[in-house]
Amino acid sequence: MKVAFVLGTSTGGTARHVRTLAAGCAARGVTAGVFGPEQTDRDFGFSRLAGGQVSFTPVDIADRPRVTRDLRAIRRLRRLLAAWRPDVAHAHGLRAGALTAIALAFVRPTVYHPRPALVVTVHNAPPAGGATGAVYRVLERIVAGRADSVLCVSPDLEQRMRAVGARRVGRALVPAAVPAAVPAEASAARPLPGEPAPDRPLVLAVGRLAAQKGFGTLLEAAAGWRDLRPEPLLVIAGEGPLEASLKSEAARLGLDTRFAGHRDDIPALLAAAAVFVLPSTWEGQPLILQEALRAGVPIVATRVGGTPVLTGEDAAVLVPPGDARRLADAVRAVLTDEVLAARLRKAAAARGHTLPSEDDAVTAALAEYKLVTGTR
Repeated sequence: MKVAFVLGTSTGGTARHVRTLAAGCAARGVTAGVFGPEQTDRDFGFSRLAGGQVSFTPVDIADRPRVTRDLRAIRRLRRLLAAWRPDVAHAHGLRAGALTAIALAFVRPTVYHPRPALVVTVHNAPPAGGATGAVYRVLERIVAGRADSVLCVSPDLEQRMRAVGARRVGRALVPAAVPAAVPAEASAARPLPGEPAPDRPLVLAVGRLAAQKGFGTLLEAAAGWRDLRPEPLLVIAGEGPLEASLKSEAARLGLDTRFAGHRDDIPALLAAAAVFVLPSTWEGQPLILQEALRAGVPIVATRVGGTPVLTGEDAAVLVPPGDARRLADAVRAVLTDEVLAARLRKAAAARGHTLPSEDDAVTAALAEYKLVTGTR
């Protein structure tokens, strides 16, 4: 079997998921190729996977609609897929899915090579309104009408794709890598900015500094627990376009917040955290939440997207998105109630043991490819 993975610009979970699937397919003897932006290959090393067994071909699929660039991407995909003749094209994201669907419509089947089957994984909720939202609604309909299978990372996305007429809708498995065990001394390996060895309870949040992650609400909530003694230390690890504005907001609120930037020691930070907070306005199957569950850290998160599916009702305190008061109350409860914190730790660790592995994700993907191609 030959599988072509198609993706657009990605700096996070989508590209890591494609990397997992491509490497796993190659390890099982499936010919795998990745088609996407050159920068994504530089960031994630697709062309170095499985000892070079995964091929990478640049295709300029941007993160936002651009008519001229999109037409060029469609023409290039059509030529590449017609020449490479995969059995399955597995596109990731609505934009990559729609462009691939249009490209495949112009790939003529032959006696020896039928038109490739199309699988699309929908990783994110589309914008709610405006011109961009209207464009994404069109992309949804293109994917629903042409994909042989649509895999979604959360129940709400499954409902959306069924509502627009997708013929086959299923759940995508997007697992986080299982981290190595963290040595007891590792939590002190890299000091936090401005405080070499904090002895205050650590409230940890991790993610791209972008609107979807809800860090503005988290800062507002942090003002509500400043009376606790010792005062909790809020640490936000990550980079993104809102870094300057979030730092300005923290200063305005008088918060002693550490913006830790990119970190390669997230397991150590999780091990040191008194509570992990995920205040997002929407999530699918967030990798950092899976890491927090496996680490057995108490979790406070927003009840959005696929988050409740991952945590259940017992492995996290779930609050509405955008509600700073409820978020502050939940964090305060975890920090001040040892029984609650212990219960959350136990439930998170138990839930973490049930999460799918990278091998499970590859197995599920291969089963889907066999189903849509009618092979065994």
